[in-house]
Amino acid sequence: MKCMISWLSWGALSNVIWFPFVLFGCALALYRYRKQLIAYRYLVGNHFTLLCNVSPKKQVARIVFLSVVFIFLFIALLRPQWNKTEERIMQEGRDLYIGLDISRSMLAVDCKPNRLVYAKNKIKKLLKKLSCERVGLILFSGTAFVQCPLTSDYSAFYLYLDAVDAELISSGTTALDQAIQQALRSFSTMPDRKSKLLVLFTDGEDFSHNLSGIKKEAVEENLSIFTIGIGSTEGAPVPVFDAYGYPVGHQKDVKGNVVISRLNEGILSTLAHDAGGLYSKAMDNDDDIAYLVKAVESRDKEAIGERTLSGLEDQYHYFLLVSFIFLMLEWLL
Repeated sequence: MKCMISWLSWGALSNVIWFPFVLFGCALALYRYRKQLIAYRYLVGNHFTLLCNVSPKKQVARIVFLSVVFIFLFIALLRPQWNKTEERIMQEGRDLYIGLDISRSMLAVDCKPNRLVYAKNKIKKLLKKLSCERVGLILFSGTAFVQCPLTSDYSAFYLYLDAVDAELISSGTTALDQAIQQALRSFSTMPDRKSKLLVLFTDGEDFSHNLSGIKKEAVEENLSIFTIGIGSTEGAPVPVFDAYGYPVGHQKDVKGNVVISRLNEGILSTLAHDAGGLYSKAMDNDDDIAYLVKAVESRDKEAIGERTLSGLEDQYHYFLLVSFIFLMLEWLL
């Protein structure tokens, strides 16, 4: 659907920096006219009729025509636009929920500055490489909830993601089955979707009660699960903060020993493999993101809604035509 609305705008207003060259061109044409006029008067005084094909009026007209050429070329360079167009297009893409682990172990600092911030940066890099996908955000620890429903508005998604900080960290442990269960509940309202995707950013320290059962249900519902391991296998202690957000030590077990949180690659790899996805350890060179994007884009696209594209039509060709006409007139004179 298109509609036309009278309007005026400029598509390349930054090209206004070339305006001094327009003034220079007009000044150069005027300078040439004055030099020719001096030469003619030196030869014949004011008796221009003694010179064939020489007329002061023609010379003035040539200056005017050249000035029009320069001015209209400059206007064309600014890309004048009018006639607003609106067109509805059907968007195609995939539905992708991103699960972010917010258990206390995500505050470990074996990823800089810590696992949580590192995972958030990875998610942002993932979204920058995706195109036309609807994304949603699920936060999970011992329980899970939808922080941001599926949306193609990435700026809104970033707002929800940026709201996740250390103050939102749960004191509970990680339960991967809860994140998967929440994704299944969210996708249950769209039973016709072919591509149901879930990406989990977690250290994999899982304390699920029914991971195998939920994983089986995910396979039956055609939910593909991808996992990105955050952290290191060597591990790091989990910091503890006071009520004001200052570190006061590290988490300890019942025997008083400092708890070391380690990346559990085994469970994440098995989960992704069994659920039709893939596992990748988070890497600083972002090869993991490229690998994940390639896998996501290999899935079938589906219609995810209509989008209205609006814009203004370029009209610079009219000004180029005027410039060409006046250039020909100047040449004929």
